[in-house]
Amino acid sequence: MSYTPVNGIDKTNMIMDLISARQEALSGNIANMDTPGYVRRDIEFSQYLNTMNSPLETQLSKKLGPSGVIQARSEKLSTEDELAEMQKNSLLYGLAAKQMTSVISQLKTAINVGKA
Repeated sequence: MSYTPVNGIDKTNMIMDLISARQEALSGNIANMDTPGYVRRDIEFSQYLNTMNSPLETQLSKKLGPSGVIQARSEKLSTEDELAEMQKNSLLYGLAAKQMTSVISQLKTAINVGKA
């Protein structure tokens, strides 16, 4: 079952939540790097983003992978790689925040036009 948000705020909120969850998974990888038997975790979530039709979601979808589930990966952990992924993720969050600002601005404009 896929969830398709109804409006721009819901869409952008979901994107920001997914990006935040990925950031937590990446930071957990760094925190547990020296833990014996620890398996790298990551979140990929383009299946959610593919249901949304805007340039931001399309761009994020191409960058972030197939599903919003934490996936264990047997890849070797590297602090540098995890930090690079965190930086990319941080930039994507900034894009999502700009999208949220745009959606709110559009709503304010619609409200103000309706008052006139």
